[in-house]
Amino acid sequence: MRTYSPKAAEITRAWHVIDAEGLVLGRLATEVASLLRGKHRTYYAAHLDTGDNVIIVNADKIVVTSNKADQKFAYRHSGYPGGLRATSWKDLLDNDPEKLVFDAVKGMVPKNRLGRAQMDKLFVYAGPEHPHAAQQPVKYDTSAIRRG
Repeated sequence: MRTYSPKAAEITRAWHVIDAEGLVLGRLATEVASLLRGKHRTYYAAHLDTGDNVIIVNADKIVVTSNKADQKFAYRHSGYPGGLRATSWKDLLDNDPEKLVFDAVKGMVPKNRLGRAQMDKLFVYAGPEHPHAAQQPVKYDTSAIRRG
């Protein structure tokens, strides 16, 4: 028996809208990464981009458990000596929640060109509105994701 590998024309992509209000960051990120990679498909192949498009709304209402908001930091470096900058998760939740959610999902996809292609299908918005109504997205059932 031969291993089946899906062709590009056979891959169908759906649009999922996930309301992040009250959801725990890490649990949401794992579900979204699974949708982006296509692991919910019967024809999943690790070397192909078989995933769906995902829209996350209400990213500003996401929950971070325990004291992670105060204790964890997002780091970036300019490339110059002494160029390390740290921003607490609390500041990110207040000022740029889209970046916090995006980076959490980004850490759960492959670190190569396939992962970058999968991340191109993720759209994160702080509020309840999004500009993707023309794609007729389907509201994703978040009852399987445990709330904080």
